[in-house]
Order: sequence, then structure tokens, then C-alpha cells
Amino acid sequence: MNRISIKSYAKINLGLDVLGTLPNGYHTLKMIMQTITLNDNLSFEKRKDNKIILKTNLPYLPVNEKNIVYQAIRLFMDTMHISSGIYCTVSKHIPVAAGMAGGSGNAAAALKAMDALFGTKLSDKELAEMGVKLGADVPYCLMGNTALAEGIGDVLTPLPAPPKAKVLIVKPSVSVSTKDVYTNLVLDENTKHPDIDACIKALEDGSLKNLCDNLGNVLEDVTIKLHPCIADIKTKMLEFGADGSLMSGSGPSVFGLYADENKANAAYEYFKATSEYGHNTFLCDFT
Repeated sequence: MNRISIKSYAKINLGLDVLGTLPNGYHTLKMIMQTITLNDNLSFEKRKDNKIILKTNLPYLPVNEKNIVYQAIRLFMDTMHISSGIYCTVSKHIPVAAGMAGGSGNAAAALKAMDALFGTKLSDKELAEMGVKLGADVPYCLMGNTALAEGIGDVLTPLPAPPKAKVLIVKPSVSVSTKDVYTNLVLDENTKHPDIDACIKALEDGSLKNLCDNLGNVLEDVTIKLHPCIADIKTKMLEFGADGSLMSGSGPSVFGLYADENKANAAYEYFKATSEYGHNTFLCDFT
């Protein structure tokens, strides 16, 4: 095999809680992660020299060692002692810095593609151990679908898939620093923690209503103080009949879950037509 193409899926958080801070600065987390059908496309081709050549469809993205796909390729090649070169193209559709693990998903896809391209047949565990060196979300992105993520996000337990629903994504044109959000997060007796266990029970029961009633993200209040438009988008989604709405990750993307496809389509058309927030809008499904 000399060439391979692979899709990299976006994720949303059906629940996100921060339990504490570790001495190394990482946070201990309890999250429910879910991949959706919004995806990037990556292709990889072997080169005769030992160079890594990276191209993307977004001119502002780096194409050197500052790009996480480049880092994933280099890490794989160094770990597996591969001397061949790689030509990689990344076609981005997932918004950048949106709280949907676009970069981490790309890194996971790169590791999977390299494993297939060079026939190294690494186990899921071996790929995850490599992936966590690139970022805490990468092991989950290797796994995909529905999962409970604990530790720093790398301790994963598969969960039942959520009931069928349309997923509306709105990403406003504001920039969110994940570091700033975590820096401003205060964990004390007044912190409102989401009920992750109730979300898990809703998934086990197959109840979209109970899942939507318990959606929660401990980072949401922090990011909304910095960017009030996130709260406005949530309110508008609910006005258009969303069964539940939540910010994903550290933001700024907001998702709405719709059991009624007609309501989802109407909301999608509204957000696509209005430029109030200068946003990207997508209508997706769970994977």
C-alpha cells in the first residue's frame, strides 16, 4: 500500500466536568464524548525520500512541526523507525479552535493511516499510548463513538450510543483560549457540576429527553462570561425547538439536539441565513 485516505470526525461533549487539578497543571476530568458526522478528509502517500510534506486547504494553518498532523506523522515514524517520507493533504471542514477536537481528530486519523500504510498492526492500546503524547483528546478520537472519558481524558469506557437525533452545530466567530478558560475556572463549593452519571443512565435507558435534561458543561459559565453570544445561540436553538443545547468543550461551538428533523432544518436555515455572530453552521448526525 502506497496511498490511503481517511476521515477525521468532530466530537461534542454531552457532559463535561472538571474534578480537580494535578500538580503538572493538567485537570482531572469526567466527560461524555460523542463523535458526529462532520468530518475532515486526510490523504497520505509514501515518498521515496525521508521528507514530510504537508498541505492544507486553509492558508493560515502551519504545515510544519507546529501542525499536530505533522507531529503525529513524525512521532509515528520515529517510534516505529520508519525512514520513508510522507506527502499528506488535509482538507479541513471542522472549524479550527472550536471545542470539537478537530486537531486531535486529525492526529488520531494520521496515526491510524500511518499504521495501515506501513502495515505495523499496532493495537488500540499502543496507538492510544502514542496518541496521548500529542494531546489528551487523541486517545478518544482514535476510539470515537460514545465514551466516558476520565483521568486527563485518556481513560476511556465505551457507552451506549445516544438515541437518534439531529445535531445542529453553530460556531460563532470568536476565539477562545482553552488555557484562559481553565485558568478562570473556580472549583469550590459554589461550582455547579453537571450530573454525568445521570447522562450515562439516560444513554443506557435510550432516553433522549433525560439526556437533554442533564446536558451540562462546567466550563460553560466561564466561557459565556467572556463571550455572551454563546448564551444567545443556546437560547435561540431552544426557541427553535431543540430538546437540549450545550457548549462543546471549552467553546465557542454550541450544539442543539433535535428529535424533530423539521425543527432542526428550520433552525439550521435560520442560523445559516443570519450573520449576527459570523458563525459556521452545520447539521449533522451522531456517528
